[in-house]
Amino acid sequence: MTSGHLLKYFRSDSDITSSGPARRKIEYTCLALLCLSAVPLVALQMQLVGYVLLVLGATLLPLTPKVFARNMFLVFFSLGILGLTPITTDVSYTNFIRMGLALGAAVIIPYLVSRYVYQDYLVRFRFHHGRKWFKKEVFYIFFTVAVAYVLLPFYLQDTGAYLNWTVEPGFGFLTRLFIGTNGLGIWDELFFVSTVLGIFRRFFSFLWANIAQAILFTSFLFELGFTGWGFVMIFIFALIQGVVFRKTDSLLYVITI
Repeated sequence: MTSGHLLKYFRSDSDITSSGPARRKIEYTCLALLCLSAVPLVALQMQLVGYVLLVLGATLLPLTPKVFARNMFLVFFSLGILGLTPITTDVSYTNFIRMGLALGAAVIIPYLVSRYVYQDYLVRFRFHHGRKWFKKEVFYIFFTVAVAYVLLPFYLQDTGAYLNWTVEPGFGFLTRLFIGTNGLGIWDELFFVSTVLGIFRRFFSFLWANIAQAILFTSFLFELGFTGWGFVMIFIFALIQGVVFRKTDSLLYVITI
């Protein structure tokens, strides 16, 4: 398939607005392989196994409706970028720039393709829902602070995961650590909750879409340093973030959390 035919394929909606039972099985198989590939590819850094599963899932996309294939391809592509990126807690200038460029590409490329190539605006970043936060939403933020204050120190000490982060004195190091930590937190919501969940919700029930994004979310943070039983905590957190975003439709709110 030439590049011209490939572009035409991904831009055309002509044949597909719905799927039959056979195609639905293939679509769910694509989703399952995508999630399965994230564990060895991102969490465990077993690139060979991860890319075999990722490519296997991608080869099924031409058998699915075009609107499904072209949007799911964006997630496959971005996950492929994450697989090539050394995801570490190193905040040296070199790694700071290298990770920043790779993670930025994983978010920006799907957005640009969705808006200017597909022109379906499926990937978008809704930072505000046009209203003030409810009192219960403000209360929930303070509730998450209390839970984190109690849970995170216990987790880090119990598993020794705190050793995955190195803290050195000095303005430059602490500044990069602060920016990097908060930048990754914002990136998590932009990519997993907004981009990935936004695409998954278009083609799957919210339950399965949210579980799938939580698997990808957890795989990333496991490799980042939340080892031990941290994957359980992160998975639950990612599920809740997906539900909160669905209810509020506000990236600003989930980023604040």
